[in-house]
Amino acid sequence: MEDFKDRTALVTGAGRNIGRAIALAFADAGANVGIIVHSNRSEAESAADEVRSRGVRSAVAVGDIGDAKAVERMVSEIVGELGPIDYLVNNAAYRPRQSFMDISIEDWDQIIRSNLSSVFYLSRRVLPSMAERGFGRIINIGGPDGIHGALDRAHNVACKSGLIGLTKAIALEFGEQGITANMVIPGSMDTTRNEKDYPGWEAHVSSLKDLRQKSSLAIPRLGASEEIAWAVMFFASAKSSYVTMQQLYVAGGLWGLP
Repeated sequence: MEDFKDRTALVTGAGRNIGRAIALAFADAGANVGIIVHSNRSEAESAADEVRSRGVRSAVAVGDIGDAKAVERMVSEIVGELGPIDYLVNNAAYRPRQSFMDISIEDWDQIIRSNLSSVFYLSRRVLPSMAERGFGRIINIGGPDGIHGALDRAHNVACKSGLIGLTKAIALEFGEQGITANMVIPGSMDTTRNEKDYPGWEAHVSSLKDLRQKSSLAIPRLGASEEIAWAVMFFASAKSSYVTMQQLYVAGGLWGLP
């Protein structure tokens, strides 16, 4: 509890699912929480109200994290209300399913900006203040795509692979300044997604709930958002101050893609 009191976490994509669970975990630990979402302000405000119910402060910013100017504005809004960022959790990502030849140049550019460039923009915005204060945690939410590859997700595979390298680069460059950078890699999670933005998601989750599709899991079930949040809190805690440049799989013992 004392590790997090009077500190501030910034979590992207915190309106629902994994991001919301992470925001609430920080609040339970005593940290103030900034929430960034792409467009659904009501969902974000609902999450912020839940954070505040834990007795800490929260602030919401809405915009496109794939736009460097929007990131500057949003982080400035959060910092203006809550103070400098101590923990940055890059959780938000857009993962449509498209075959390689169906990915247009515009699709490719959008996913690269949203899923990879955004982490650079956000990290670049908060790292100088972290370095000045001699403390900071960058925690990136990755995905099995970046390690195993995936069908119909070439753009996301490229982003998640790139995120592994970016995390290592930040860890190496800023370690002497009291900053760590690590990744949590979720497996197949029991989450809710908009069918319009993620076509085929409900059918995908339904198939995963069939035990025959879980032969590649040592623990044959979908993961819960809170299980990712607990892993994030380990990397955020003072107890992990000598842990950096690492990838923690929270995936039920995934050894192959279902």
